[in-house]
Amino acid sequence: MEKIKREYAGTVSQANLVCAASIEEAMAVARDIAAAAVCTGPEPRPCRRCRHCRKVAEDIHPDVITLSRLEDDKGRLKREIGVDQIRSLSADAYIMPNEAGRKVYLIREAETMNIPAQNAALKLLEEPPLGAVFLLCTTNPGRMLPTVRSRCTQINCGGAAAAQDKELEELAESYVRAVASGDRSKLYGWCSRNEGMDSRRAAAFADCAQEMLGDMLWGRTKNPGLSQRQLMELYALLERCAAFLRLNVGVKHIFGLLAVDSIAGSGNRG
Repeated sequence: MEKIKREYAGTVSQANLVCAASIEEAMAVARDIAAAAVCTGPEPRPCRRCRHCRKVAEDIHPDVITLSRLEDDKGRLKREIGVDQIRSLSADAYIMPNEAGRKVYLIREAETMNIPAQNAALKLLEEPPLGAVFLLCTTNPGRMLPTVRSRCTQINCGGAAAAQDKELEELAESYVRAVASGDRSKLYGWCSRNEGMDSRRAAAFADCAQEMLGDMLWGRTKNPGLSQRQLMELYALLERCAAFLRLNVGVKHIFGLLAVDSIAGSGNRG
């Protein structure tokens, strides 16, 4: 992780996607980048000795702001970061910094932004205010809109979060090929063979498949013959599956949903 910090501390982009195996690791890297962004000490930055670096380390710098999920009326964290939070952040980003030369925003668990929040963030990332830096921290970049990811410089902490393991990639590819074949019996067979995986791996599969579909939509990965509409519908279907898994819906139910709704005309999709 120290190598990652040194690599990105010297040059800070305005929009960054910080990916790691744990959110605390992603936040630690993001805080170091934030310190580099406001540091006034000598090179290399962050110097860790100037007033700005010390304030970032103590989490009291007025121009380094962390946004995370809010608590509900019972003190429990909400499932999502809402659009109103992003709108408030956007409005604040146009206000001049208090002490530093720029303002830095850390979004913790950026993958929990709901779709309206991600669309609001996209507008901000497309035309960021001069002097504002955004660090979107995540363990699941596949749950974020491809358009949001494409606007960011991706920072992979040890490569653990950004790249899915080879087995997951092959699993996602085999699912997409089964759907593209249009053969429902082939799709049902695929779902039947894989419905025994645990919920954590099922969530990782959904993330990987979403990321793959997003890359197909943007032409970065070979498309096995699905239309743009089919790709978008499958992406939305996998987003529903990921949401159900976060609510502890059983994996067999999730794969049943995939079996029924993945191929157009076989269920209630669209």
